[in-house]
Amino acid sequence: MSLLVVGLSHRSAPVSVLERASLAADTQAKLLQDTLAAEPATEAAVLATCNRIELYADVDKFHAGVAELSTLLAQHSGVGLDELTPYLYVHYEDRAVHHLFSVACGLDSMVVGEGQILGQIKDALARGQELHTAGRLLNDLFQQALRVGKRAHSETGIDRAGQSLVSFGLQQLAAGADPGLWARGKRALVIGAGSMSSLAAATLARTGVAEIVVANRTRSRADRLVEILQQGDDTTVRAHAVEMSAVGDELTRADVVVSCTGSTGLVLTADALADALGVTLDAPAEAPAVTAIPAPADVDQHAAWVENGSATSAPEAPRRVKLPAQSTGPVKLALLDLAMPRDIDGAAHRIDGVRLVDIESLADASADAPMAADVDQVRTIVADEVAAFGAAQRAAHVAPTVVALRTMAADVVAGEIARLDGRLPDLDEKQRAEITQTVRRVVDKLLHAPTVRVKQLASEPGGAGYADALRELFDLDPQTVAAVSRADLNDPNRGRS
Repeated sequence: MSLLVVGLSHRSAPVSVLERASLAADTQAKLLQDTLAAEPATEAAVLATCNRIELYADVDKFHAGVAELSTLLAQHSGVGLDELTPYLYVHYEDRAVHHLFSVACGLDSMVVGEGQILGQIKDALARGQELHTAGRLLNDLFQQALRVGKRAHSETGIDRAGQSLVSFGLQQLAAGADPGLWARGKRALVIGAGSMSSLAAATLARTGVAEIVVANRTRSRADRLVEILQQGDDTTVRAHAVEMSAVGDELTRADVVVSCTGSTGLVLTADALADALGVTLDAPAEAPAVTAIPAPADVDQHAAWVENGSATSAPEAPRRVKLPAQSTGPVKLALLDLAMPRDIDGAAHRIDGVRLVDIESLADASADAPMAADVDQVRTIVADEVAAFGAAQRAAHVAPTVVALRTMAADVVAGEIARLDGRLPDLDEKQRAEITQTVRRVVDKLLHAPTVRVKQLASEPGGAGYADALRELFDLDPQTVAAVSRADLNDPNRGRS
């Protein structure tokens, strides 16, 4: 196993960089295809969410893999490599497994313990399977990550520590008030009908809003979301869908707006919001001083950090630039922007009567959120699962060699029985069967102890060399071993959860 992950997240990069580096669905597909075309990688998967972009690959060369994956991320994100590199982190082999398992459990989320990441990991796996870029290693890795995440949520109280970004965002909009009391009777506009928007609509319905209007570029998806909302047993919210062209009119009637689309440009400009409220947009305040950005780190330095064990991430990102304080007057329109890149113009904070919460302000707020005691228990689960996954992968590495050895032994038995038939043609069927069974038992007993022991040894740290030793000792054809591996990889029942 030579698993490598190169990525950036809200922990390593400011939101402004994450926003520019965000990848659309078609760009993710092209990134995966180009990663496989690159020499160091044999498998690839992309995990792209509103607060992280990570490229996973099975590579045969570490330094070349780091350089290639970093370059590919820069090319497909549109952010120059020199600018992107300081914010990239690199994890390799067991550290990469530990990272993904921690992500799956919500330990690395902006809101610790949130469970939505599991759906995003499942989507990343499905995309890799559909494009045939996820092979044995990444199929096993991502499926196990899903199981580890589910285990963490079922066996611990991590759910008490975390919540979805939607719930956390509504808490911020409520500004200290009870979200249920704050939302009661309000009219909400949800822009978008994807997974995050659907979660937002369902959360708003449970929170107690009186009405939800859904706007989406594809009207049928908006209609479907409305249908789901109206079928819910835990809410009696009124809901209906509108075309995107009606958003301007709906803004004049809305109390709360949640937006999360895949648009690459702004969906709501500050001018459009000011027009909807019938107010004038204030002149921009003097720009605050910007914290100096550290000099770009060299890609090879990332490799050195990992190899030397001194670090597994890039230097700490510069502090975020704080926007001027929002209006302290009564809030006429509450805006929650969960999109990356952003849907709502950041200048909306200057509009009197508008309160805007976006990914950047959520990151600032969540930095001070208390950690639950259950987090330590989840970390223990992750550590145990990483050790088990590594042992299973190392044992699986030697399995094709063991199969090839037993196949060779069976061929030897068959050849010797055929030779015996030529020398003793008068043997009856019963005698021949008894001799054949005896020879097979002798071979099986001779091979049993060493093959069981080599699997045990191979599962231990540093045990990868036992497969090579077995091939050398028994003069096994490498192509035969490779053929066994390919047959296992092409098993139609493999890699499906």
